[in-house]
Amino acid sequence: MLTDLPNLLTLSRILVIPAFCAAFWLPGAWGCWVPLGLFAFAGITDFADGYLARRYGQTSALGRFLDPVADKLLIAAAILMLVAFDRIHDLSVLAAVVILCREVAVTGLREFLAELRVRVPVSKLAKWKTTVQILALGTLMGAPAATPWLHATEIGEIGLWLAALITLYTGYDYLRAGLQHVTGEAPKSDPPT
Repeated sequence: MLTDLPNLLTLSRILVIPAFCAAFWLPGAWGCWVPLGLFAFAGITDFADGYLARRYGQTSALGRFLDPVADKLLIAAAILMLVAFDRIHDLSVLAAVVILCREVAVTGLREFLAELRVRVPVSKLAKWKTTVQILALGTLMGAPAATPWLHATEIGEIGLWLAALITLYTGYDYLRAGLQHVTGEAPKSDPPT
């Protein structure tokens, strides 16, 4: 059973998405705190499944497939719901578009490279990007219910723009490394780290 735990945690992250989306329609502050709680739960399972898989050597083909899919589905759902409920608005929508476009592009590149039997490892900077992104989205989820002096909306928007900038850099890095395999050129440097 322990060998299936990382995959079950990853699957739980996908299964929580409908409840996460529905929670935005809860009345009052519940429409902020419940989605934030579900989002935090998903973030904890993301950390836990990766930790358990590495700690106990339980990586699997299913896990390598499910984990990035679960991450991208959750981030996309969070961004769409935050835009729908006007918690990401005005120019900050552009930062959200950058994040979504990069996720789709990197996923497509990974799928193409998988056919060539080339693995593209997740870079350390990409992990930081994910952390900043999750913190920014979580802040924007809870912002309407937060006390005004916290300036949660402004902090969340700054985090979203920071995540978008890191996203552009890491997306370019992955594209550059991936295109070397597509064009047949020998890599000039190691893959992104």
